[in-house]
Amino acid sequence: MQPQYKNKFGRVDLNVSAFGFGTAPVGNIFREIDEKTSDDMFQAAWNAGIRFFDTAPMYGHGLSEYRTGYSLRWKNRDDFILSTKVGRLLHPAKKETIEYAPWTNAGRFEVEFNYSYDATMRSVEDSLQRMGLESIDILFIHDIDRFTRGDEQPEVFKTAMDGSWKALSKLRDQGVVKAIGVGVNEWEVCHAALEQRDFDCFLLAGRYTLLEQEALKEFLPLCEKRGAAVVVGGGFNSGILATGAIPGAKYNYSQAPAEIMSRVKQIENVCAEYNVPLPAAALQFVVAHPAIPTFMAGTRTVEQLEQNLSWFSHEIPEEFWTTLKAKNLINENAPTP
Repeated sequence: MQPQYKNKFGRVDLNVSAFGFGTAPVGNIFREIDEKTSDDMFQAAWNAGIRFFDTAPMYGHGLSEYRTGYSLRWKNRDDFILSTKVGRLLHPAKKETIEYAPWTNAGRFEVEFNYSYDATMRSVEDSLQRMGLESIDILFIHDIDRFTRGDEQPEVFKTAMDGSWKALSKLRDQGVVKAIGVGVNEWEVCHAALEQRDFDCFLLAGRYTLLEQEALKEFLPLCEKRGAAVVVGGGFNSGILATGAIPGAKYNYSQAPAEIMSRVKQIENVCAEYNVPLPAAALQFVVAHPAIPTFMAGTRTVEQLEQNLSWFSHEIPEEFWTTLKAKNLINENAPTP
């Protein structure tokens, strides 16, 4: 496979591969992945030219960070970009006492939400120890959205904008990390954070896709103005843009509602007209926006990873995108490849 092309990461002195490797699956989300499969995927990603890896303490209660470090520790550290997250501390505990859902056979740690200054500093040190690596390039404040925190979200957000922000800003000023940001499921939370603080980047899960372009109104234009990079995860909206509108298709981790199924079927009709795989359109659409230099894709097998890479390089005619816009299936102002 050819190496994935590099894009500048917003205003920061970093270049990232347009295709990033997301590590929630190797944290055993929903079902277990063995050690060999995990490492095989990292090595296949590396051999394909992927040089941006994202993990988090939350993923598998530490397991994802451990596996990330195991697979990358013998690589030249200057050759790849690594991001992880703050906002959760891990405390050792007996496995039988830990509530793991949605993780399976995960790490022997309980998880505590904590966005204070001291906890954020400790979280960074703990992540370095778990990974066995000497540095982290990008740190995201994790899950300060309503999707995760519910009615507590306004207070959680305020605490993070004070405590975690102060810690990350200090680490950036000291040159310990190169970029700091927020990783959430809602573009509105990213927008509010960028209005309040001088963040470099955001990790946005599922809110800028072939099905959703609300972020074009306010958030992405502000990112362009401020030079903030956006990493998009969940480009398949948790399933339906990979599987198509099949019975039981998932959208945002639940069964897709009728209106989403209908919209996807219409997009699939255009895909059939131009012989474009739906997942290929979904992946390539995301990184066409100038504020989005890369996206994160999590896979469970080497075969899935190779399939994603194939979709990402599939040639798509310009007329395909023109037709989607003409049929009002994507926003007329959305940048396209």
